[in-house]
Order: sequence, then C-alpha cells, then structure tokens
Amino acid sequence: MASTSTKSKSDTITDRKMKKVMHEYKEGELESGSGDKVRSRKQAIAIGLSEARQAGGKTPPAPKENKRR
Repeated sequence: MASTSTKSKSDTITDRKMKKVMHEYKEGELESGSGDKVRSRKQAIAIGLSEARQAGGKTPPAPKENKRR
C-alpha cells in the first residue's frame, strides 16, 4: 500500500513560516519588533515560531516566565 502524507495543515503553516523567516534572516532582511536587523540565529528562530503560532501553526508552547518567590 502507498503511504499517505501525515502532515497536518498546522504543520505546513509552521514549515512555510519558518522557511520564509530563515530566508529573510540569511538575506539580511529580517527585522525585529524594534526595527533593528536580526543578527542572531536564535532570535530568527524565535520570530519564526512566534509568527507560526499567530497563524495557527503547531509549535511548542512559548516559554513561561520564571516567577521568583
């Protein structure tokens, strides 16, 4: 039997967003919220995941803030 694609719609949303953001990062066109150019690969990944979450993609949850007691 031929196997079918098991990717859901949310997975493809995430893939498209991450591909777009990483391309912009590599070309030097990606900007942060303040308008500065992104120079860190980690920051580019965080921006891509954030955009994917807003578009309804399946991504790991955003990190929680540490609460001091």
